[in-house]
Amino acid sequence: MSLGLLGNKIGMTQIFDESGNIIPVTILKVGPCVITQVKTILNDGYNAIQVGYGNVPPKSLTQPQLGHLQKSNIQPLKYLKEFRVNDPAEFTVGQVLNVESFVAGELINVTGRSIGKGFSGLQKRHNFARGPMTHGSKNHRAPGSIGMGTSPGRVLPGKKMAGQMGNKMANIKKLKIVQVNNDENILVVKGAVPGKPGNLLSIVPAK
Repeated sequence: MSLGLLGNKIGMTQIFDESGNIIPVTILKVGPCVITQVKTILNDGYNAIQVGYGNVPPKSLTQPQLGHLQKSNIQPLKYLKEFRVNDPAEFTVGQVLNVESFVAGELINVTGRSIGKGFSGLQKRHNFARGPMTHGSKNHRAPGSIGMGTSPGRVLPGKKMAGQMGNKMANIKKLKIVQVNNDENILVVKGAVPGKPGNLLSIVPAK
């Protein structure tokens, strides 16, 4: 079965299909990932595997993180993430997972942190309409009224206002795999994925 893996975004480019049509694609460096823990309903209450990605020197990890990996004789890894599975008996600690579990034409969901856009106003952040630009108007990009004058007489939580834009976890669903390179652990997917080049990504098969 295809499993969730961790990887990095390399960047975007374009390729041509057999008919000469341009396909915008994103290049992903996926894995290899190592299974660091197998969880079962009997011991943990649910079935899942924990995978690690990205080799780092031991000094980069805290003592609890290092002890968790050393208990299974696994090299220090920077990122750990859990993925739910149906049958944990199919997996063993130390097993290596790579892009061989994916095939061209398969649909995947990609999750990563979006690019941060800084502090943004209402027009850019929430697509609000601006005020009139005519002479005498003092409301061009102002937010306008944000609360009520009578009961409850306050600004309700969750009000759309200016603030930090981007830098949030984004999930792009059903991206089609165009090419798989097993030798370099590369996935070429159609479309864009969150974040800048080098961004950490979680890749799972689409349901």
